[in-house]
Amino acid sequence: MAEEKELRYDPAVIEPKWQARWAADPGMYAAEPHSSGKPKYYVLEMLPYPSGQLHMGHVRNYSIGDALARHMWMRGYNVLHPMGWDAFGLPAENAALKNNTPPREWTLSNIAAMKRQFQRLGMGFDWATEVTTCFPDYYRWNQWFFLRMYEKGLAYRKKSKVNWCPECVTVLANEQVIDGRCWRHEDTIVEQRDLVQWFLRITSYAQELLDDLDKLQGWPEKVRTMQRNWIGRSEGTEVEFSVENRSEKIRVFTTRVDTIFGATSVQLAPEHPLVIAMSSEDAGLREQVAKLLDEQKKAREAGDIGAIEKHGIPTGKFAINPYSGELVPIWVANYVLIDYGTGAIMSVPGHDERDFEFAKKYAIPVRRVIAPADPAADEPELPFLSEEGVLVNSGEFNGLSCHDAQKKLQEIAKAKGFGEATITYRLKDWGISRQRYWGTPIPIIHCERDGIVPVPEDQLPVLLPDNIEITQQGGSPLAKLSDFVNVTCPKCKGPARRETDTMDTFVDSSWYFYRYTDAKNNTAPFDPKTAQYWFPIDQYIGGVEHAILHLIYSRFWTKMMRDLGLITNSEPVERLFTQGMVLKDGAKMSKNRGNVVSPDEMVARFGADAARMYSLFAAPPDRDLDWQEDGVAGVSRFLGRVFRIVTRYAPAARAGAQQKPDNPQGVALKLLRKLHQTTAKITQDFEGRWHFNTCVAAIMELVNEIQSADAQLVAGEVPAPVMYELLRTVVLLMAPFAPFLAAELWEELGGQGAVLRQPWPKSDPGLAKEDEIEIPVQINGKLVSLIRVPAGSDAKTIEAAALAEEKVQARTAGKTVAKVIVVPGRAVNLVVK
Repeated sequence: MAEEKELRYDPAVIEPKWQARWAADPGMYAAEPHSSGKPKYYVLEMLPYPSGQLHMGHVRNYSIGDALARHMWMRGYNVLHPMGWDAFGLPAENAALKNNTPPREWTLSNIAAMKRQFQRLGMGFDWATEVTTCFPDYYRWNQWFFLRMYEKGLAYRKKSKVNWCPECVTVLANEQVIDGRCWRHEDTIVEQRDLVQWFLRITSYAQELLDDLDKLQGWPEKVRTMQRNWIGRSEGTEVEFSVENRSEKIRVFTTRVDTIFGATSVQLAPEHPLVIAMSSEDAGLREQVAKLLDEQKKAREAGDIGAIEKHGIPTGKFAINPYSGELVPIWVANYVLIDYGTGAIMSVPGHDERDFEFAKKYAIPVRRVIAPADPAADEPELPFLSEEGVLVNSGEFNGLSCHDAQKKLQEIAKAKGFGEATITYRLKDWGISRQRYWGTPIPIIHCERDGIVPVPEDQLPVLLPDNIEITQQGGSPLAKLSDFVNVTCPKCKGPARRETDTMDTFVDSSWYFYRYTDAKNNTAPFDPKTAQYWFPIDQYIGGVEHAILHLIYSRFWTKMMRDLGLITNSEPVERLFTQGMVLKDGAKMSKNRGNVVSPDEMVARFGADAARMYSLFAAPPDRDLDWQEDGVAGVSRFLGRVFRIVTRYAPAARAGAQQKPDNPQGVALKLLRKLHQTTAKITQDFEGRWHFNTCVAAIMELVNEIQSADAQLVAGEVPAPVMYELLRTVVLLMAPFAPFLAAELWEELGGQGAVLRQPWPKSDPGLAKEDEIEIPVQINGKLVSLIRVPAGSDAKTIEAAALAEEKVQARTAGKTVAKVIVVPGRAVNLVVK
């Protein structure tokens, strides 16, 4: 009984012991100076929002990064693995309204709670580099960057139609509207409002953001595709239609200027300036346009403007085709949007499905101006969409190919001054104004005499006041603070007003990973030489839901900083990994759904190592994980077995600590072979596919094999040097996945220094080589059996083994084996008649 008590695995005793030791050693997880001579490795998980408590979805994300960081430390790299807090944002204000708790107090208490959880989980973060974005020592640099962008014309203010979330009571960027709804509130319809807002000119980098996606070979193709589609590059032609008997012009963008002779109407968005002008002159038109606007609003609320039932209104006015001089009627259409393209289209129903549908509905003429290139081809059914054709019914351009006609028509438009070849993007400038309190104040002063005046740099940071009443009324709560709003103009020294909008919190997360490299710098955002050493980030880990939000903004910010001369790299991240979600009850684990599982509960019941290892073992890291509490219990039992095996045989193993295994035989050789095969597999998984679930499974198989040899171990058939290598390597292999237990068992084996600083075990290729391999055998392409043959067997040996296999013989009895196809090491297929 005494022995059983001694061998009992108790994480409640082991883990706090090592947590205290690590906390007492500030250098444990600290990055080394640049002069260390080691290769650098920057591994980073997306910083969390301090919402109060971690759940097992967080644990999975951070366990992936922590396992990688620990592995790279053991591989001899100089590792930077920091942590911080995305601390501004609406949830803090909502909590203030609900609980009457100031946002700063709520946020900092949550940070303290989550930091305690991270430390209890044994996450290897360098807390000396901690960043909290709501502290002035951080957000002053948000303001500094804003001023630099304002100087270069990248930050500007204009009145614009904006996305307004009535739940958040603030503006949203286009990227924060998902299917017509707020990214934070899936059931809240986003409204359209006209407001004066601050924008960052991300479109200045649209082409570079698009081109550089090809360089990001370490990013998931899904993420790159999402960004390509969001940037949305279109090559075409802008053409200006004059309006009969009016001074206004209608500018349209088309990717098919070769079809312009088939334009039988021009259609405008209900909010197009010309529509507004004509509506002011015609009350009947004004009333009809209002109905179209209402239809647009409802379609946006439904989340899919493209599915709107198409309605239009003839204005009775005509536009003039600049190439043919033909008069074409001007319509107002509910499916044309003012904030997409130019807010006007030329309608070519003969060669566009949408235009064809509209023309048929309203009896607008349909004209064919593109024919198949082959004269013998049948006349196509309209709408004919091909671009591989020739022009017809197009005056002097008849007979030209579509491509040649596009080029010729662009040249004419430019020469005559009514158009030009143009590239457009779906990407819009980033609206950063937020009418809320808990964010970075925008460093701008409004003066009646001098207009917009930047806050002088020596007056940064513009501090966010503490004495604020949080409300959900329209407009920023800061506007109610006279002490904040009323200031002296830096130019004329007269009375002025401070900007009361705050910055979008995605500003905070667009550059935080640079601040990690030099977190205490009081004179600059970071030291350029230090950043140059660490960047780009070698491995970034986070959810795919940030593909269009955070990831595209951070790429823009990096290019902007490069152009300011702060850095030399053009992209922030070399490799990106998007982990799968943790699901519970069939839905993503989240507080909003009320289905979260607290790591505190799991740690209390099973230990931090079990919670972490389960999150890595239960599914490949890029796949969703279906939460099963029984799985955590199973991993805890496995850790208990490892603990008992190592502690039981550690005394005998220590005797062989200074010796190398000499010509092992029998069970000792078998165990060593399995050990080196396992080491090779786990090393390969870390370097390549990142299937940590198979890493853990391989360790389990190894431990099972050691346990199955218990009788031989007790009998002394495994020499002490072999025993020591077995136990020592098992502990080192487990160190990235179960750091507490690994540290305890390393000490039990008499290991010197932290297990984290031990070299990663190397695999002997001779021992790691498989002695036997398993090959599937198929008959006429259908799997019937598996055979085991010596590794490296030639085709004849494999064929003989396949034909001798019992199931194969039964299936081929009385039949003719016409052919045996052997792919050495891979498969055997018998063609049987």
